[in-house]
Amino acid sequence: MTLYYRDDAVQVTSESIQAGGQVVALADVAYVWHARGATTLAVRGRVLGRGVLVLLLSLPPLVALVCVVSLAWAAQDRGNWKLALIILAGFAVAGLALTPFLELPLSWLDRSYERGNRVHELWVQHHGREVLLLRTPDALRFGQIYRAVQRAVEQQGDHR
Repeated sequence: MTLYYRDDAVQVTSESIQAGGQVVALADVAYVWHARGATTLAVRGRVLGRGVLVLLLSLPPLVALVCVVSLAWAAQDRGNWKLALIILAGFAVAGLALTPFLELPLSWLDRSYERGNRVHELWVQHHGREVLLLRTPDALRFGQIYRAVQRAVEQQGDHR
């Protein structure tokens, strides 16, 4: 028996697929497909959170740009470029000093894209019936499981 995938809720082997308390023998599977399920509140919250995070990451550079343009405009009117350059240098140093702190929110953003923005469903045709084996909003996990099922079914077909 070959193990293709296993986590706390799903196991895909060369003999069967176990998911959600169901066990389906691969020999009895005629067809496997995936579908997009109804969006859940958690997925909508993830997409909304991603939008808020992008907004929060975008606002400081935009505010800084407005401040720099305003400062340059005021310095041009007064002819006081020395003070303007000192303030601009301070902005630049502060921006460079704060750059490492972007790692955490950017990693949150990356993870939200990895998890996806829709619900994925794994279906099989088993003994002439369509059976929903798995429904998850985690795109990365779903991809791993679906590929494992594909490999298992391909290997099953080679042995027939």
